[in-house]
Amino acid sequence: MWLAFAFLSAVLLGFYDVAKKHSLRDNAVIPILFLNTLFCSLIFLPMAFQTSFGGWAVQRYILLKACIVLSSWLLGYIGIKHLPLTIVGPINATRPVMVLAGALLIFGERLNLWQWAGVMLAILSFFLLSRSGRKEGIDFRHNRWILCTVGAAVLGAISGLYDKYLMATEEGLGLPRLTVQCWYNFYQSLMMGAMLLLLWYPKRKEGTPFQWRWSILLISAFLSVADYVYFYSLSLDGALISVVSMVRRSSVLVSFMLGAMLFHEKNLRSKAIDLALVLLSMFLLWLGQRQEM
Repeated sequence: MWLAFAFLSAVLLGFYDVAKKHSLRDNAVIPILFLNTLFCSLIFLPMAFQTSFGGWAVQRYILLKACIVLSSWLLGYIGIKHLPLTIVGPINATRPVMVLAGALLIFGERLNLWQWAGVMLAILSFFLLSRSGRKEGIDFRHNRWILCTVGAAVLGAISGLYDKYLMATEEGLGLPRLTVQCWYNFYQSLMMGAMLLLLWYPKRKEGTPFQWRWSILLISAFLSVADYVYFYSLSLDGALISVVSMVRRSSVLVSFMLGAMLFHEKNLRSKAIDLALVLLSMFLLWLGQRQEM
């Protein structure tokens, strides 16, 4: 059952990426990210009264989760604003490889032959994606937007591993998923509110102006439901963080197809080949995990 919820989360994340791209085109990043965190907090506000607070002993771990996620989001928003969605999606899809490496080091999980093949294929797909990017004038080695996107992917992988620690009953703290989700959204909205008032608002006329778009609301809606389903899948017995993270990244299929149709992005044939390799690498990771069961 946890696998079905992981796939549902993936579909919702695909629509989330599309809503982000639509909202961020020629728009200011910080106000949109602030509104996203604010709306997410409001969505989960009624549930916050049904969860335990736990005191500082618990909240310090959730605050760290908020810092990791917000840093990933900030870098990711900057990257997706300036890059084609058909480039950003496959880069984000390599997160399972990062999670697998982390699971190897932190949780003692071992890689078998299929998993190593998946890791190698993911590295190859990233190299080929960089070649596709050069056709659009994007140099992966020196492009700051690529660096932001890769940084967001790394921090996202760290967040995924940290989620396992927060909610696992045997290997971690065993925190209720709603406690984590409600409070880390609240902390993020406070931090983004401070950033909005102190950094963006005084210099708002010097950069890209903010424009309200209804897709900004959809960012929060899709993300909140996707995260809720994701946390629920991790809380179920037998859930494997490496598999859930891998399945969740299949959201790239939704974002890739809609990015091609809605934003008329270029070089789709070569990018589709790169995407196919990413998906194949995820399949090999799943096959390797199945061998371990």
